[in-house]
Amino acid sequence: MPEVYATARGPLARLASPLAARARARRHGRFFALTRLEPDARVLDLGCGAIGLRALEPHLDITGVDLQERPDYPGAFVQADASEGLPFTEGEFDLVYCSSVIEHVAPTRRAAFAAEIHRVGRGWFVQTPAFSFPIEPHSLLPAAHWLSPRMREPYWRLGASAEWEQIELLRRAEMQELFGPALPERFGPLVKSWVCVRPPAG
Repeated sequence: MPEVYATARGPLARLASPLAARARARRHGRFFALTRLEPDARVLDLGCGAIGLRALEPHLDITGVDLQERPDYPGAFVQADASEGLPFTEGEFDLVYCSSVIEHVAPTRRAAFAAEIHRVGRGWFVQTPAFSFPIEPHSLLPAAHWLSPRMREPYWRLGASAEWEQIELLRRAEMQELFGPALPERFGPLVKSWVCVRPPAG
């Protein structure tokens, strides 16, 4: 399991990384089975990073997509921006997997991003941190995501994130508008993230 906060800084990131990795594995174990994938299913990992879903499902037929070139990605890879269109045909993949990505997409581009997921995938698994959770998961700062961008930026630089990024976390209503029913991943009584799962149609 790769480090969740490998590019972050400071002792808090080092402490949080193994905890976040275990939480990610638990989430995957609970929710990914809802996709009901067949063994020969084709999966698109949208926003795959260095390894992405392959770390959790090494036997699946996975194609990675990322904004950055990933020369060391262990499998088929395409560099593309989903909000501008993906180089795949309609329904080419049984499932589009997209974990902790859509919050990095500008709100004005999210509808186009979601439309491409709907177009190329017969089903999807989309997860994002919950706006209501009190710890912003990228900076690891309390309430950072509840501040205006003008107030958030100087505060953000105190946190674990290596550099400023204007990340806008999603509420449940927005996730459901884009991807259908959203299931809660909980940390105690609090919702830590939202997960939308649609098994492949047919």
